[in-house]
Amino acid sequence: MKVAPLNLYYGWFIFNFVMNSLFKTIALIGKYNNPEIMAPLLRLGEFLENRNLVVVLDSLTASNMPETKYPILTLDEIGLKVDLAVVLGGDGTMLNIARRLAPFDVPLVGINQGRLGFLTDLSIETMLETLSSIFEGNYVTERRMLLSAEVIRGKDSLFSALAFNDVAVNRGNGRGMIEFEVHIDGEYVYSLRSDGLIISTPTGSTAYALSCGGPILHPRLDLIALVPVSPHTLSNRPIVVGPEATVEILMHRTEGARIHSDSHSHFNLNKNDKVVIRRSPHTARLLHSSSHSYYRMLREKLGWSGFS
Repeated sequence: MKVAPLNLYYGWFIFNFVMNSLFKTIALIGKYNNPEIMAPLLRLGEFLENRNLVVVLDSLTASNMPETKYPILTLDEIGLKVDLAVVLGGDGTMLNIARRLAPFDVPLVGINQGRLGFLTDLSIETMLETLSSIFEGNYVTERRMLLSAEVIRGKDSLFSALAFNDVAVNRGNGRGMIEFEVHIDGEYVYSLRSDGLIISTPTGSTAYALSCGGPILHPRLDLIALVPVSPHTLSNRPIVVGPEATVEILMHRTEGARIHSDSHSHFNLNKNDKVVIRRSPHTARLLHSSSHSYYRMLREKLGWSGFS
């Protein structure tokens, strides 16, 4: 009988030690003000405790619970102290948490309790089995780009925000179209009369931008899509630019125009305001099961199928 060399046993021990040490403190974050999330969240907490992992809750999630035995942390404290954040909710919840935790580079796992679930791709029914597999090292990591947006009025910076999906300039409640110029890397590209313009990441290419005829961009691509919203001139089509591009929008006719960051942060725009959008230095780190397939997800979420 052959005996494996000692260094193989040692290597196996170190490998398993490292894999089992990756995630020691886990944050549970649920969709805000949604009582339906409490039962699966508590079940998940018990599962993690049984694996001798430290469980913490974010403060907004805990505020919806009558009591909890887990430590309660703010999102900033979670960013500094945890090894993994598990988000239970829909894509909107994940968008918010990803923006907040991206500067801390905390890996995120999403469990879908919403509708489509492009970002929260684990199901509640199989979450325990899938997380067990992830804790054993069976996962893939995706780095998703974010955008930073800034509004400059005269010499003053009046607004800034991060966007995981997109930055959109829209006409708001105005009755007419808005008018603006678009510059990329300092070069004039076009003037646009439309209901707005969406500047999208690959993640956001399956959101608002898709409903306006934009292209679907694979999340491994670091690209920025510019998608007009109901342009007056039909020759204004979506274009895709590189990740280092700086997009500038100079407002002319505003008609109540607003800038929206992930439909979360808003700011009213005036004539001559300049909106500057560029790639953020931060990225969102998403973990998926090793069996995750982006194309299978597109088929399921968008209802693609074979010939009928």
